This record gives sequence, structure tokens and C-alpha cells, in this order.
Amino acid sequence: MLVNELDVIDKQILNDIQWSFPLVERPFLEMANKYHLTEEEVLSRTLRLKDIGIIRQISAIFDTRKLGYKSALVAFSVEKDKVDYVANEINKHPGVSHNYERNHEYNIWFTLAVSPDSDMKADLDKMAALDGVIKYRVLPTLKMYKIGVKLDMVNADAEKPTPTDSVKKMEGKAEKISEVDKEYIRQLQKDIEIIKEPFKVITDSLGISIEELFKKVKEYEEIGIMRRFAAILRHRQAGFTANGMIVWNVPEENIDQIGLKVASFPQVSHCYRRPVYPDWEYNLFSMIHARTIDAAEKIAKEISAIIKIDKYRILFSSREFKKERVKYFE
Repeated sequence: MLVNELDVIDKQILNDIQWSFPLVERPFLEMANKYHLTEEEVLSRTLRLKDIGIIRQISAIFDTRKLGYKSALVAFSVEKDKVDYVANEINKHPGVSHNYERNHEYNIWFTLAVSPDSDMKADLDKMAALDGVIKYRVLPTLKMYKIGVKLDMVNADAEKPTPTDSVKKMEGKAEKISEVDKEYIRQLQKDIEIIKEPFKVITDSLGISIEELFKKVKEYEEIGIMRRFAAILRHRQAGFTANGMIVWNVPEENIDQIGLKVASFPQVSHCYRRPVYPDWEYNLFSMIHARTIDAAEKIAKEISAIIKIDKYRILFSSREFKKERVKYFE
């Protein structure tokens, strides 16, 4: 099935579950009541959307830093004929969740997260020693302005994007995680089954009631350990083939103001401040997802005009080597 064969209900379901999957005993029944459908039809539609590869996973999405994990974006410059080999070796690390080839001298970009008792530098040193790696740059998050992908399946790419999203303050202080919390997290991060009572699998595993589970989930949301419980879509299968990382050279004295402004565009899913290097002058990173390169470039141009920063470039992902959620405490 092609994306353009999805009907309005399919697209609305995909929009809704990306941001807020119903945390009730029978979530698909709640969705059915909203769309005036039967529970069986919503289950059937959701299962089909997963089977054809648009829905990647439905699970809890946790804040890496709140769990005490250390993470960074890493850029590798790799000899062209060694890109596949290096990318495959990088993918073997369980803390690598995203790994892309991009159109730049630094041609492999990946995110690396390591547990509180791990040594990120040691892991990176091993990767940097791989045959074909010329140099690399570690780009940790100095400040986070926004994180949260929502691919708008209903509306077309914006011709004139406007900064309409409200941006909340992002705190990165780690919380105390007990052994009981770790077991909850291990279960909640698993992809749920598309069945009438998907949370029963979790409650049975933990030996708790559904009320206890949702109380804990609400607590995790309130303290920021869990960002949300939602669906993650596969960008390309969903029709968003132009995934661009817009990097900006912003005067340091204005970076918080500009960072928050960029984050307020609905088309921007991620926005971070990162360090600069002699061979890397861009200190603000933002991700956009569009259906075509032309649309992405227009969005970038409009954002540039509004924030009055013209020193930027878009690094498009040409290949996806890996994309999955980090498995915490495993």
C-alpha cells in the first residue's frame, strides 16, 4: 500500500497516536469511539499500518538524560568506499539508536547513548580506530530546546511555516532510578501488541494492576522521565523522504532566543545547541521532515527569513543505516 492510498481515517489515526496514545485499558476502543468506528476496525487499520511498515513502534518514549544516560551526536568523516563497513560496525553498539549517511564531508552521523557507568570516550575511540575513519567530532547537547517528531499525515508541507508551537523549558537533570523503576522502564519501552488490551501484557509481567501501571506512567510524565507514550513512524514509508538537519551559525549572545524561536516551528522536530570546532561553525541544530527536498529547502528559507540568520546549510540523509529506540537498562 502506498501512502497516497491511505484514507482520511488512516491519516488521522496516524496523526493522533504519534503524540498521545490513549492510556486506558482498551485504547483502540477509545479511538473507535472518537472516529465513530468499531473497535475491530480500528485494530484492523492500526495493524495494517504497522504491517506495511508505516508504524515502527508504539511504546513509552523516555528522556535519556533523565535516566542518567550520557548521549551525544557524533559525526564521522569516512572514506567513501568504507562507509558501509564503518556504519555496520557502529550499528553493533547497543547505544547507537540513529545512524545516517548525510551529504557532507562528515558523512556518517549517529547518536550514541551509554549507561551511567559506561565510558563513552572508550567506545568512541574504538569506533574511531575503524579502517576508513578519517576524523570525527563529538557534538553533545549543550542545551535542548525541543524534541519530539510528529509527521503531519493530514496536511501538506507548509508553504509559509509559522512559529506556532509553544515550547516548554527542557530540564536535563538526572532522576534517581530504583531497581523497581528499571523494571517498569524495561517493560514500557517494549513495542505493544495491537490487541484489545495491550497493557495487560505489561501488567501481567510486572504483577500489578492496570491502575498501578497508569499511576506510575503519569508519575514518569510529571517528572519528565517519560516524554510521552506514542507511536513512532518510519519517515520514508510515511512519505517524508526529505529528512533534513538544518545547522545554523548563530551569534552566541542570541542563541537562546533564536533556539526557542526555531523550536516553535511545528515543522521542526528537534532543536539543540551544540559546540563548534575549527572545521565546524554551526552551533544550532534543527531537524525538519518534508515530503520533498524542494519543500524542505523552502521551509528552511522561510525559517531563515523569520529568525534573520542566513548562515545555514541543510544536511539531508541519503541513507538510513539504523533507527530504533535505545533499550534502557538491558
